Amino acid sequence: MAVSVDNRPSRMRSALAAVLTASILVPAGYLFYRVWQANDELRNDTKLEQQGVEYLTSLSPLISALAESESAALRGVTAEPGSVTTAVARVAAVDQRLGDVLQTRERWAGLRDKIGRLPGVAGDPQIVFQAHVEVADLTLALYSTVRNNSTLVRDPDNDLSHLQQAVALDLPNTVVQVNRMGDLAMMLAAVSGTATQRATQQATLGPQFGAAVQAVNIAVNSLTDNLQAAVDDTNSPTLSGNLVTSLDSFRRGVESLTRGANPGGSPVPAAMQTAQTQLQTSLAGLSGVTLKEMDSLFQDRLDTLDTERIEALMAAGAALLLVIGALLVRLTGRRRRHEIAPGDAGRGPSSAMSVHQPGPESGYGRLIDAPPYGEVESTRRERSGALR
Repeated sequence: MAVSVDNRPSRMRSALAAVLTASILVPAGYLFYRVWQANDELRNDTKLEQQGVEYLTSLSPLISALAESESAALRGVTAEPGSVTTAVARVAAVDQRLGDVLQTRERWAGLRDKIGRLPGVAGDPQIVFQAHVEVADLTLALYSTVRNNSTLVRDPDNDLSHLQQAVALDLPNTVVQVNRMGDLAMMLAAVSGTATQRATQQATLGPQFGAAVQAVNIAVNSLTDNLQAAVDDTNSPTLSGNLVTSLDSFRRGVESLTRGANPGGSPVPAAMQTAQTQLQTSLAGLSGVTLKEMDSLFQDRLDTLDTERIEALMAAGAALLLVIGALLVRLTGRRRRHEIAPGDAGRGPSSAMSVHQPGPESGYGRLIDAPPYGEVESTRRERSGALR
């Protein structure tokens, strides 16, 4: 019984196929992992920046309300304006949700406590003014905390980088400094007492007023430059048109308040009051437009990242399916070769193994089945005679 089986070439081909499959899957899998990881990190950063924009959106009415509260307190109003109460409640609600993520809890708690104490500050205008200055500075510090901890300050896109600086740095600084300029101008106009007392008050208030005027010019110019840079380097189809109108209105409000403050002369209270109302309205419009555009740009980025994620999944799935298909084809071919061996086609499944059984044609079969000698010769003679 003879059996012929040689599996060495087949095993070598299987090993080679496994090595080739691994050489394809391992680099492709690593590449997919790196692409997915980068996509995931950018998605997380973008969502964190969106949370920062949401927090800044709540701070914008607060900085405006605190400016209104400062001017009212210097006019002798001791009650907290309703705008402050509403703005504080709004920031508190946002901080309750995002304070841990943006690490603002402690700073907001301190600022909220200071705001609550403002209505109790009365008497000397300079004391009232300094109390409000401290609160405004703490609010600006909260802006910076949100800006840094939300990673807005490190955004990679030029348009968003300029917008975040405009809305989280230039705009609140402009509001604070413009309001201080107006209030200091009114305080200088209201200086009274003896000549020595007036000289002392003017020596204190004069430099502060001059610094506020200079700070206003710097803040307004920086705000304008950043917004213009954002417009020049953006793909947003609405950013330019929305910002131009709002920025023009805001600048006109600042210019009107500056004229009313009349640096170097006597302020015009009626003009300043009108300018402050215009400024508050334009501030709300400009801040709202800027923050809305930022949120829209972030959403566009998330949509793009989602598309890239789907494309990566499709590419990885296609590569995996190709490898699986190749393996299935190879396994099917191997199974068929086992069922039909080469050279034995058409002889059935058992033809791969050849075993010779004794038969009438060869070997001992012929000897066993052969007739006796005499019978053979007789038969042959009979056949010869028949043929003749």
